[in-house]
Amino acid sequence: MRLEDYNRFLQEQFWKAYDHAARAKENGYDPEKKPESIISFSQAETIEKLLGLKGFKERFEELKKTLPPLEIPFKIAEDIILGKFGFFPEEKAAELALKAALASLTPPGTTAAPIEGIEKVLIKRNNDNTRYLAVYFSGPMRSAGGTEQALSIILADFIRRILKLDRYKPTQEEVARYIEELRLYERGKNRFQYKVAKDQIAEVIENLPIEITG
Repeated sequence: MRLEDYNRFLQEQFWKAYDHAARAKENGYDPEKKPESIISFSQAETIEKLLGLKGFKERFEELKKTLPPLEIPFKIAEDIILGKFGFFPEEKAAELALKAALASLTPPGTTAAPIEGIEKVLIKRNNDNTRYLAVYFSGPMRSAGGTEQALSIILADFIRRILKLDRYKPTQEEVARYIEELRLYERGKNRFQYKVAKDQIAEVIENLPIEITG
């Protein structure tokens, strides 16, 4: 069997199974009257449907032809903040921009980290009343690779700059909390490969332009 025939066979069987599921749902025994699974055939289509960004698929395919892979997420984030896919409140735009940018960076099919691993994005205030960006991460972010996890912080800072927000200015109490939570994790859950000194952790936290929380 040729590859094209095999792919066609898989799609035919998929749609048959989906049709059976749809007819079963119509009987009304389940809370939903139709299958809840989103059907998509590309990475871009998946992102568009999960985040509700109309026109994202076409824009993503267009950018793939003109930009290096690592530049695409930044352009996507900028497009969302500037309203290319519709206008959203600042916090919602920042959240969508970060999720879509990270989803376009992670390998195709890996949507748990960018979609569910970023719980929310808020605009909060420092003690001096300036506004800054806070990103709330959750467990599924662990499914992303180390590169993607690190780039999520860079992408968030990029979004912060487009929104013209100030940097995060943690208090000494907040810095101490970060250190204590890290030490609690080391003692109670798992040790890291490298023991990071207290002053090194403090230096990182004090120089982060966004708040990492969640």
